[in-house]
Amino acid sequence: MAEALAILQKYWKHDQFRSPQEEIINSILEGKDTFGLMPTGGGKSICFQIPALMKDGICLVISPLVALMKDQVQRLQSMNIKAIALTGGIQSDEMITLLDNCEFGNYKFLYLSPERLQSDWILERIKNLPINLIAIDEAHCVSQWGHDFRPAYLKISKLKTHFPKVPFLALTASATQRVLEDVILQLGLENPVVFKKSFARKNIAYMVFEVEDKLYRMEQILKKNPQPSIIYVRNRKSCSDTASQLQALGFKATFYHGGLSVKEKEKNMSLWMNEEAQIMVSTNAFGMGIDKSNVKTVIHIHLPESLESYYQEAGRAGRNDEKAFAIILTSPSDKMQAQSQFIDVLPDKKILTQIYIKLCNYFRIAYGEGIDEQFSFNLNHFCQKYGFPTLKTYNAIQFLDRQGILTLSQEYSEKITMQFIIESKEVIRYMSLNPNEEPVILSLLRNYPGIYESQTAVNTSLIAKKSNCEEALVHSILDKLKERDLIDYHKKNNDASIIFNEVREDERTINRVSKYLENQNKQKVAHFESVVHYINEKKICKSKLILDYFGEKTETDCGICSYCISRKKKSDDELLVPKKIMQLLKIQELNSREIQKLTKNSEDDVIFALQTLLENNKIIIQANNKYTLKS
Repeated sequence: MAEALAILQKYWKHDQFRSPQEEIINSILEGKDTFGLMPTGGGKSICFQIPALMKDGICLVISPLVALMKDQVQRLQSMNIKAIALTGGIQSDEMITLLDNCEFGNYKFLYLSPERLQSDWILERIKNLPINLIAIDEAHCVSQWGHDFRPAYLKISKLKTHFPKVPFLALTASATQRVLEDVILQLGLENPVVFKKSFARKNIAYMVFEVEDKLYRMEQILKKNPQPSIIYVRNRKSCSDTASQLQALGFKATFYHGGLSVKEKEKNMSLWMNEEAQIMVSTNAFGMGIDKSNVKTVIHIHLPESLESYYQEAGRAGRNDEKAFAIILTSPSDKMQAQSQFIDVLPDKKILTQIYIKLCNYFRIAYGEGIDEQFSFNLNHFCQKYGFPTLKTYNAIQFLDRQGILTLSQEYSEKITMQFIIESKEVIRYMSLNPNEEPVILSLLRNYPGIYESQTAVNTSLIAKKSNCEEALVHSILDKLKERDLIDYHKKNNDASIIFNEVREDERTINRVSKYLENQNKQKVAHFESVVHYINEKKICKSKLILDYFGEKTETDCGICSYCISRKKKSDDELLVPKKIMQLLKIQELNSREIQKLTKNSEDDVIFALQTLLENNKIIIQANNKYTLKS
């Protein structure tokens, strides 16, 4: 392993591997199919990147996460390692060029989504590549029992027939034993060597606190722990609202969600990564591939939809092995809200069919047509037009995306269309007078031959790449050309785009995938119930609950979670708190903050005492969040 260690030191600046990275690399180098179950922060990418660098040829990496693919490609390129990602939005001609580069340009890594394998011509091109390893990231997506099943993953097993001697490496951070066995079966792995790292994160204190005022409790936590923090919320509005509330309290906070432009995402990410902002408030769009080791606190102020996703998000804390906190703040109404967010919005077969048909009508796609057509899409406008509920519609379209029927791109985009409104000889004359703008204009003319005849959609990032300049310069030149009445130029912001991957067949299309919908809905209910159990269970160590969910048994309590800490509270003074509270409630109804003020005990002691009294049916909490004696 001397060569592998030398590569680790050269490119990643680490002196030793984490367990079980070295064992996985050895297994791959021996040509064996391998399964790596490594919790978040375990360094999964190194497990395929190092053996790929040690072997001749190119490593094929299959991942469903566009942001993660882009991030890993950028990191590899920054280390002068040649890597390419075939992400959405790339035109066919550009994709052909990229695949040519893979075949003849000595590239080491090709990243693509599983949906790309559904294109026969792409599969044919991949067959001709000198593949040395096939790595399947987020491998739990191949199992219908997993929390993020994507049928396109089932196509990966076809690669076995084309590359029978190439080792497969399946990687995931969260899979139960049932999912693990199903992944091995569905991918066709041959006698795979399985490496399972413990799900225990001994430095993370898992906390669940029932609170009335979440903002007040966040303020206490973040003042006590001023290191980098992440606060996860359920929607975009909560992102900006929570960040604003924290800023008003004097915290340096920023936010991140899928509706931000690329520039805004990069700016806000930079503020947090460089610690100019302590707090990142985010939806679950943030986190994959983010390598920040000193995150001290991860707080969820809304219930997560599954323990798998919670474990991954919580696991972004404490990667430097120092003590860290994963906290869920919950209130009595949270379960009902989460039920309406996760369960009540699941589409059934009837509404899925209606939405699919209306979507085709919306874009004027005739029956038997529509394959490979792409459209700008505004979800709110679509829902208003047909009277569909927004969340249920979004879930239906996302389901169609995961079935490969269509592709929903949620990346904020700025669609640009333009047309030259002067004759070609005048354009040539303009270029001779403005030679600094000539590379951009020539790239426009070469890539869009119809740009004189009609409004033409223009990819400014492609033009910037072809003309070897910054994208901002392309925009600046287009603005200048418009000001001088040389072009007709329009910019339109879209919150999404949709590509239809199949011809329209209405009920026939939906009937083919309805069994997956029914199973998915059952799974989502089960996942939600596991979260509710985790929140409500007050007599078992929180770390134990998580380990048990993933099939890992332990007899030892962690000693640092909210349950374990509550067990330690045995001092005489703390035992008196329930009595003090009972005396106060004989006089009047009070909320927890009023009780804390009157008893002069710590908030933790008061909350613990209130929970004890509630469990023993001594008191009740009313709709106005005030406590009173049980009659």
